[in-house]
Amino acid sequence: MKIRGRVWKYGNNVNTDVIFPGKYTYTITDRREMARHALEDLDPGFASAVQPGDVIVAGRNWGCGSSREQAAICLKEAGVGAIVAESFARIFFRNALNEGLPVITCPEAVAALQTGEMVEIDLEASVIRRGEDSWPFPPLSESALGLIREGGLIPYLRRKLSGQNSEGNLKAVEEGGSAKDSRH
Repeated sequence: MKIRGRVWKYGNNVNTDVIFPGKYTYTITDRREMARHALEDLDPGFASAVQPGDVIVAGRNWGCGSSREQAAICLKEAGVGAIVAESFARIFFRNALNEGLPVITCPEAVAALQTGEMVEIDLEASVIRRGEDSWPFPPLSESALGLIREGGLIPYLRRKLSGQNSEGNLKAVEEGGSAKDSRH
């Protein structure tokens, strides 16, 4: 799986309230509407200019702060293809994978890349490329790659459960997200 896009570079300690403004936490539930507010308090032009596949490059502790999953959702829905950072806050890292959004730790690439440059990220080869330059990163686990390939945890589980139909197990997960248990 390869991701190609422009770099959007930010600094250290960008928290979840900056990624998705806290004032919308309980008022916006539509994922597309969330995308329209991505990073608006840090970079007001981001949401209207980001293109599918673009890559956020950031410093240390990206996604610190609250555990609200809207921070990962708004970036995924805005079209962000991946986030490359020096480090991630643990909960944001997990929320991003649950959304199928690749999160890559690669301080060397962060130091070299600048806003507006084009990059390619090869997730299977674990390498970031900019022209002739390249930076390897620690491979993502097979389970993380599975979540990314399926588009997140919910689609991943739907696919995994759709084939099961034995008594006592989940029969199927239907469109819309409800599961039927054959025991009831």
